[in-house]
Formats: sequence, structure tokens, C-alpha cells
Amino acid sequence: MKKVASLLILAVIVIVSLIALNRDTPSNNALNQISTTDTLHDFKNKELNIAVFQGGYGPEYWNEIVSEFESAYPGVKINMTNSPRIGDVVRPQIVAGNPPDVLVVTDTEQSGLITSLVKEKALLDISDVFESKALDNDQLLKDRILPGMLESTRFSPYQDGKVYLAPLNTGPMGLIYNKKLFRDKGWKLPETWDDFFALGEELKKEENYLVDSNGNKTQRALFTYQGIYPDYLEEIMYPSLANAAGIDNLKRIFAYEPGSFSTDMVKKVLDTFARIGTEGYLMNGTVALNHTQSQTDMMLGKAIFIVNGTWMENEMKNAPREENFEFGMIPVPVFNKGDQRFILMSYEQFSIPVRASNPELAKEFLKFLYTDQSVKLFAEKSNGIFALKGASELSKPYLTKGVYEMFSAYDGATTILQEWKALSKGSRIDIKTELFRNTMTPIMTGKMTTDQWMDKVEQSFAQIQSEQVAN
Repeated sequence: MKKVASLLILAVIVIVSLIALNRDTPSNNALNQISTTDTLHDFKNKELNIAVFQGGYGPEYWNEIVSEFESAYPGVKINMTNSPRIGDVVRPQIVAGNPPDVLVVTDTEQSGLITSLVKEKALLDISDVFESKALDNDQLLKDRILPGMLESTRFSPYQDGKVYLAPLNTGPMGLIYNKKLFRDKGWKLPETWDDFFALGEELKKEENYLVDSNGNKTQRALFTYQGIYPDYLEEIMYPSLANAAGIDNLKRIFAYEPGSFSTDMVKKVLDTFARIGTEGYLMNGTVALNHTQSQTDMMLGKAIFIVNGTWMENEMKNAPREENFEFGMIPVPVFNKGDQRFILMSYEQFSIPVRASNPELAKEFLKFLYTDQSVKLFAEKSNGIFALKGASELSKPYLTKGVYEMFSAYDGATTILQEWKALSKGSRIDIKTELFRNTMTPIMTGKMTTDQWMDKVEQSFAQIQSEQVAN
């Protein structure tokens, strides 16, 4: 009998120990306690349709958080569509008047879906989500979001005091490099554009050539980018414009103010892009590559810098690379030593279409995503950080060393958001097209001048202004 009692006690101890261990694991069902609180409503419609852009953070977090939500809200069923081309996938549903209830799609996604929905005023006002309490504490959600985000044009596009898009993750975007390579070569990280191009000259020395397994030597390029997706170069463009032309002029550009893009200081920035392409600093073939191809080539040492964000490590976790490759990131160089450095902040967004069939459950899902346990799960599964106060420390135990250290790119730099003003309903302009997609390859290959580039953008600004007057 004593033996049986001892075994029972031992079993209880083991079970309690396992529960205690599981409590610190973000991927368990710790969020289920929400179902016992007053926050759980008896939603009449318990089916939720969500569409998720599958980018560098991968699908693992979304698969698990959906399962967590269904467990915490008995009877709820989530239908998730997850695709790297999600905008194109769900656009027919939206046109037909049957949109998903939740869109996890940023306004920088290539299809332009969110930009179109903002133009058409087709997103739901979700201010009440942020005026409500968090599901796991008594703090208002608006007080948990990083300062300045909700008030920006990215999340309050009409500047009417209402929030239409919700921040997901955040992180710095800058120049990615191989820390081990720089350490082995004794290269200094460039602070100015002169330093940057001087490093390009250093790469011409045979001692710095890339050597393959057969002993063949190839000169490394200074820079590459995601050629057929030139929008990535906004991560250089906006910080450089802030440095050269000033924050106030950058804001005028974001507001499409005529004349703001045709100044000598703006031309200085555009000439820098042209110099990279036409003076031999760009990796051969870049303009024809997609994001994973160019990123793989950079990791293999064919180029020593690429523009990107912290998600690149997770996105490329299975890609080949130079031996002992270490991710590092620095802000974009400045034009004069001692200038204030700027760095563009990345973000992804949630939104709810106006015509969503289940907006109340969609709002509850948004709140669920802002719980501490969700923040930890995102760090564990996606190697990323939510745009919440304290999220970096909550996430730290689950992040790789490379991603956590890339956040040091913020040190000593001023963060900026891309804050393009919302266009008028029905506008035919997509400013990113003239700023990057129709111009970057011709600029890099010398088939377009920077004066022509400025003219094209200014023409777009003029058309936007006339549309706004007409409306």
C-alpha cells in the first residue's frame, strides 16, 4: 500500500513539474485561461475567415495562434488562407463583396491590395479595439503600442483621429552584412557614403576576392538588392532623403507636395543610386533576380551588402551561405561624417474590411494577438518582435542571437516610418511605381537619368494634387 501511495505521490509531482515547465513555453495552450474570463463573448457567428501574407516570418506562428484561438474560444472555427501572393488570391473575393474578416497584409505588399482598400475607404474603423482593455491585463491596448505608431498615416491614413490598420511586428531595416567576413577582413563598417564606395574599391584587391571550393577567384560586389522587387530600396531612399533633404522635406514628399522631389538635395540621393549601378558597385545580374535569389547570393559572399529587415534570417534559414555566416545590420550611410543617421522601421499590419461578415469576432482575434503569450509565440516561431512596449524583452529568450543583435542598428539612429498620405478615392496613381518599379532598373543600368526620374515623380505628384482638388 505504501508503495502504491509513493507511486501516486511521485506521479503527482511529475505532473505538477510538467505543468510548471509548460507554463513558460509559448507554444502551449496557456491562452486558454481567456475563455474563463469576462472577455469571452457568446459570438453568434463563430466562423472567421482570415488571409495572411506569407513572407519572411513564415507560416508557423499563424498556424499555431489560430489553433490557440480556437481552443480559447470553444466552437470558433478559423478558415485561414496563407500565401506569398495573398493580395492576388483574395482580390476576387473583395471585388465580389465577400472579403476575408481579417487581412494580415501590409500596405507595402506587392499587389497593392491594402493601398487600394485605403483609397476606397474600404477598411473598418478599429479605434474601439485600442480603446478597450487587453485580454491579459487591465491596460488599454492603445497604451501598449509603440509610441507614435497609431497616430501615423500608416495606421490612421486619413488623419481623422481614427485607426484603420493595426500594427503587427516591428524592426529596423538597413544594410545586412556578414559580421564574420568583416571581422576576418578587418573592414570598418561605413558611416558615410564615401566610406561605402571606398570599401567598394577595397573589394577590387585580389586578396578580398571570393574563393570557391575549386580555388576559383571572383571579385565580390559591394551591393545587391531584390532586383525585380525594387520597392525594397525604400529602406535606403527614405533615410537618405531625411539625411540629405531633411525630415521636413521628406514629409512634404510623403504629402506629394509639388517641387519637393526636384531639389538639389533629392538629386544627391538619386545620384547615389545611379552611381551604385553605373560605376560597377552592383552585383552582376541583380536587376533580374527575385528576393530569395539576391539574398542567397549575398549570403554566399557574392555581394557584401544587401538592403533588408530582421526577417531575412528566418526567411533564409535554409539557404546556403558562406561558412559561419553571421547576420549583422547597420543604418544607411550618411553624406557627411557626424550627420544624424536615420533608419526605416518595418512593420506589418492587420486590418478588417468594412464588408467583413464577422467584424466583432475579428476584433476579438486582433486583441488575442496582442497578448503576452502571443508575443512570445511570434518570437519563438517567426523570430520577430511585436510592435508593443516591452515586447523586445518578452521576446529575447526566443530570438536568435543574430536577430536580437540586428536591433542594435537602432542605436544612435533616428527611426522613421514611411508615411505616404492616403490618396483620393479612385486615384489612378501608385507612387511606388514611379518611385521604384518603373525607374530603378533603368537608373541602375544607365538608361534613365536622375533628372528624368525626378520629372516622372513630380508628374505623379501633380496628377495626385489635381485629383485631390477634383474630389
